[in-house]
Amino acid sequence: MTTDGTAHRDSTVMHVRCPDRLPEETYRQVLELLAELSPVVQALPPTAALAELKGALRYYGTDRRHLGEVLRVRSLSRLGVDVRVGIGPSITVAATASAQIPKPGGVLAIDPSEVRSWLGPLPVDALHGIGPRQAETLTDYGIHRIGLLAAVPPATVQRLLGGRAGRTAADRARGIDPRPVVPRDLPAAATVRHTFPRHTLDGADARAALLNLVVRLGLLLRGRDQAARALTLTLTFAGSGRWEKTRRLAEPSGHDDDLRLIAYQLMDAAGLQRGRLTALALKGEDLIDATQVAQQITFDNARESRLIAEAAIDRVRDKFGPSIIGPAAVFRRAS
Repeated sequence: MTTDGTAHRDSTVMHVRCPDRLPEETYRQVLELLAELSPVVQALPPTAALAELKGALRYYGTDRRHLGEVLRVRSLSRLGVDVRVGIGPSITVAATASAQIPKPGGVLAIDPSEVRSWLGPLPVDALHGIGPRQAETLTDYGIHRIGLLAAVPPATVQRLLGGRAGRTAADRARGIDPRPVVPRDLPAAATVRHTFPRHTLDGADARAALLNLVVRLGLLLRGRDQAARALTLTLTFAGSGRWEKTRRLAEPSGHDDDLRLIAYQLMDAAGLQRGRLTALALKGEDLIDATQVAQQITFDNARESRLIAEAAIDRVRDKFGPSIIGPAAVFRRAS
């Protein structure tokens, strides 16, 4: 700990906030942009992330704010996504800073020597990690600014908020947060989506759209040499209602037959009645390398024939495009 109460003076943490409801695939791309700047990136799904910049600052020979601007410009130019970037000597300071940036985006870098003076005037509920009930309790006792919280003896804060929570809040109000950024990737996943041109009540239309997603997801997985252990189906309804359910496959697979079985079970579980669908999304989750899938001995000649046909169809799609061939039900609904 340093003399002014901050921890890990040599640490420089970047906290990134993406827009709400950012599609997972785009969020993954933001993480990839972060990984271009630093090898130490911690995903905080669904829309936030941390990066340790200590090594990056030495490597690029620049200052912390410039690295934040680099990330923001790359995210805007490559993905069309604006981000809010907070940078400070600890996770608490960086995350508190990113939350102070007005939407849609910007960069706020707090120097270690400015931490106490910058935190002090902020309302107590702005301190990252302070929940609404804790903030309400502190405010009831007249502690409505982070600077006041830092001035109260830690033992008093512990009596107000409880032992561990009080000690943590007192420390963080003083800029003390020894937590490191721990590298963590998102679990491998692949998502395909379909948006209906108009609200649909037709079960056949929904089933055809789902079948098309199964085909697209299977093609995507096989193209990556991956297999899914689970599928998640997300239904979006008029009025922004959503329904989501996940089901695991009996064995990891990237084959249309196996994906279709689970996808149809998920759709049946939704029990669609009069819900007006606006979109479907099918996500293959907990992906593994296809070479890790055990090859089962089977006497199902029909399945073996379908797998041979699937491989042949994939070769046709590789040559002439993914939409050149597919299930008849999909083509009938599209025509």
